[in-house]
Amino acid sequence: MYRIISGKWKAKKIAAPKNFDVRPTTDFAKEALFSILENTYDMQSVSVLDLFAGIGSISFEFASRGCGDITSVEMNPKHTSFLNTTASELGFSLQVNVQRGDVFDWLKKFRNKKSFEIVFSDAPFEMEEKKYQEIISLVLNNKYLKENGILVVEHQSRMKFDHPNLMDTRKYGNVSFSFFRPNKEEDTTAIATEE
Repeated sequence: MYRIISGKWKAKKIAAPKNFDVRPTTDFAKEALFSILENTYDMQSVSVLDLFAGIGSISFEFASRGCGDITSVEMNPKHTSFLNTTASELGFSLQVNVQRGDVFDWLKKFRNKKSFEIVFSDAPFEMEEKKYQEIISLVLNNKYLKENGILVVEHQSRMKFDHPNLMDTRKYGNVSFSFFRPNKEEDTTAIATEE
């Protein structure tokens, strides 16, 4: 069970079937995260990529706040079915594009196809750190982020990232969000060589 915090469906509770193995982001952490994001972005004009979307706690929070372009990637077929059904019930079908697939494969397959202002990754907490690092490099090295974009990685607070693009990490109990900036565009201006 989770709650949409703000927007069109503020306070709406969404309950998943009991047999679902999910860990939705806590209200406290989600509220803090969206407060940070809304200070930087206009929710109605951003595009969002939600990796490991689970049962939609983050995707539907963006949709409720008016975001019209959300791609939710989730491997579990029960979860993708729940995402589609819930999106339809809430009137978010046109905003939320649910893609069923393994996140790593999906990121490799669709590289350089589309860029987003916000990429959010909430991988399983038990995933090893090198897999987290792989997600970060797949997103940053394949133009998934626009120039003004941000990658947000949710992870256990005891995990610490050492990465040149890491801008900040915010801790909320045992959950932390790490924020990564996009890679800088290579300077393509031709350098005049002396004769």
